[in-house]
Amino acid sequence: MTPMMLLAAAFTGLAAGLVLRWAVPPPRRLRGRVEPYLSPSLTRLNGPGDSGPFRSIFGPIVRDIAEAVGRILDRGGSGVTLLKLRQAGWYPGRSEAEMLSGFRMAQLRTFVVWIVGALVSGHAIGATLPVRLTLLALGLVVGSTRIRGRLDRAIESRRETMKVEIYTVNQLLAMRVRAGGGVVQAVKATIDRGSGEVVSELEEALRLHRSGWRGPDAFRRIAELTPEPFCSRTYRLLASAEERGADLAGALLSLSEDVRETRREAIKRTATKRRAAMLVPTIAILAPVLILFVAAPLPYLITGWQ
Repeated sequence: MTPMMLLAAAFTGLAAGLVLRWAVPPPRRLRGRVEPYLSPSLTRLNGPGDSGPFRSIFGPIVRDIAEAVGRILDRGGSGVTLLKLRQAGWYPGRSEAEMLSGFRMAQLRTFVVWIVGALVSGHAIGATLPVRLTLLALGLVVGSTRIRGRLDRAIESRRETMKVEIYTVNQLLAMRVRAGGGVVQAVKATIDRGSGEVVSELEEALRLHRSGWRGPDAFRRIAELTPEPFCSRTYRLLASAEERGADLAGALLSLSEDVRETRREAIKRTATKRRAAMLVPTIAILAPVLILFVAAPLPYLITGWQ
């Protein structure tokens, strides 16, 4: 078999495996369901990084390599990476060190897979040295930016979800405040009956409050971490109302109207862009044909040439 046939067979098998995985997804692992109920010591003892002699020996080495590669790829530093991980909602319920370690390992895996894939592809097709170097450069670029692109897309997706949820959450909080009770009581009642990304952040604020933080400080903390500006405004408003006793219900309703108006304008802009995109096939395909039909008789009309 030629190298091209081997490469085609490999990609065909990979495509068939992906289709099969999509059609018949594997069952969920039991570890993800049981781990929240385990004690921290038992979780560390049975963690994936400490089980087996191979992992216990080579695990620290691989983690050090992943940390070194991550420092090179992330010019912003660990603080910016942790903030983005929190905003994307990745690795929930884990400490900052575990979040950063998991992300570094994912970066290293993606980086190595794309580099090895570029080298194997160049060898399989029997490419020349310039082509192999080009493939290697492409593998380096894609491997170093792919996981970062996934993280940015996750942040944007979560931001859009929170922008939809914050309108309803503000309305519920306004009703709770008007019915009586303080800010913390209104937030607790909303959390008990709701779910979603905004509710999870409010739940984090209450967890900080129960652990000893002042209510305003807890709300300002999640306002600094949230990716959605409207959610940040709501949390800062809750902090001000808890600290100074301002009119919270009216401010929440006004903020809800701002959110709805902003979403309406965003939908209008998206619709305008899509209508413009629908004109591209007409302009690119039909317009040249129409011009040819119009211009075809011009030589005969001008010069009399047939």
